[in-house]
Amino acid sequence: MPDFPVPDVKALRRFDASQGPRVIRPNDGPVVDLGSLGVRFMVWAEESGGGFSLVEHPIPPRTLAAPLHRHANEDEYSYVLEGRLGALLGEDVEMADPGDLVFKPRQQWHTFWNAGDGPCRILEIISPGGFEHLFAELGANPDAMTGEAAETVDARFGLEVDYESISRLCTEYGLVFPDVGP
Repeated sequence: MPDFPVPDVKALRRFDASQGPRVIRPNDGPVVDLGSLGVRFMVWAEESGGGFSLVEHPIPPRTLAAPLHRHANEDEYSYVLEGRLGALLGEDVEMADPGDLVFKPRQQWHTFWNAGDGPCRILEIISPGGFEHLFAELGANPDAMTGEAAETVDARFGLEVDYESISRLCTEYGLVFPDVGP
């Protein structure tokens, strides 16, 4: 099992000015590699008062980040820092380059991928916050990414996932999706 430090959520608290200045440097924050994308945790929901969370997702070249899915509770905003991001938003395919912001509203079927041959990095703003804990849970327990365990985690986080979409999306867009399970 990987040595991923799942935060003590009870120890996290809203960050405010009484705590002094806070700067998150490029290498700050816990990191987990989920195979199809990485996650660098920058702002937890508990630190923002629940309003949002912020993670950075590096995505390997020509890699599907996630199966087609939709969130019951969160909106996601993906700001492209580097590379080219492909996104299927409902029935529309969009390409986004550095400086572009892709909006993935709750209840919309979507997925995203690195559409280039080099690195792709996005900042993901999740509103309201809390969904970042799914990434933490998967980092601490990779077995939860497959089978019945995945369905249980998905349901707990209000996530509907079309796992059968992986093969079709990879074929259609020339992508890979790493085998992350046992």
